Amino acid sequence: MGALFRRDLRLLLTGSGGGATGILFFLAVVATIPFGVGPDLALLSRIGPAILWIGALLSALLSLDRLFQPDREDGTLDLYLMGELPLPLVVLAKCAALWCASCLPLVAASPLLGLLLAVEPPALLASALTLLVGTPAIVLIGAVGAAVASALPRGGVLVSVLTLPLCVPVLIFGVSATFGAVDAVAPFRAPFLILCALTLLYGAIGPIAASAALRAAND
Repeated sequence: MGALFRRDLRLLLTGSGGGATGILFFLAVVATIPFGVGPDLALLSRIGPAILWIGALLSALLSLDRLFQPDREDGTLDLYLMGELPLPLVVLAKCAALWCASCLPLVAASPLLGLLLAVEPPALLASALTLLVGTPAIVLIGAVGAAVASALPRGGVLVSVLTLPLCVPVLIFGVSATFGAVDAVAPFRAPFLILCALTLLYGAIGPIAASAALRAAND
């Protein structure tokens, strides 16, 4: 798993699957929405955490189609299917590499981009913390969609279509926890713990479901 993680991370960072594209798209979303909302800083500060989460979610979806498609095209996926390492562990290692290459830069950039939305410092820290906990769930959910679409020649759009509805609970509790950090009425602990639970749940069932989809697509 360690060798597979290092291999995929190196390929993602040196190729087109790194975090640069995601950060640029993240910046485009954050910089564009204020033009539609208007120059009301109070409104931007209030909806800023939700904008950060939506931008991070859409940016994370950009890299999901590269999770299994290159391995299927060059025959590496067949070696994974016949190898001694269980396929769910292969999926888990590839998801970890993709998260480090594509989502971790988004987490690091979110406080800086939040300044463009006049987000308060507590909300900036809460946004980064919830993104750190919640983005692995997005990758693990996307692994199932990427596995289903891996056998299709142009399955990139299908991955987003399959993944986006399943990511709505992660988005809801991530934004709720962020609002709870700056609102005395709304709680922070409860939605944050549910967000952690969702990541652990998808970490348990996501690799198994993705490996089953890969075997079914290979057959």
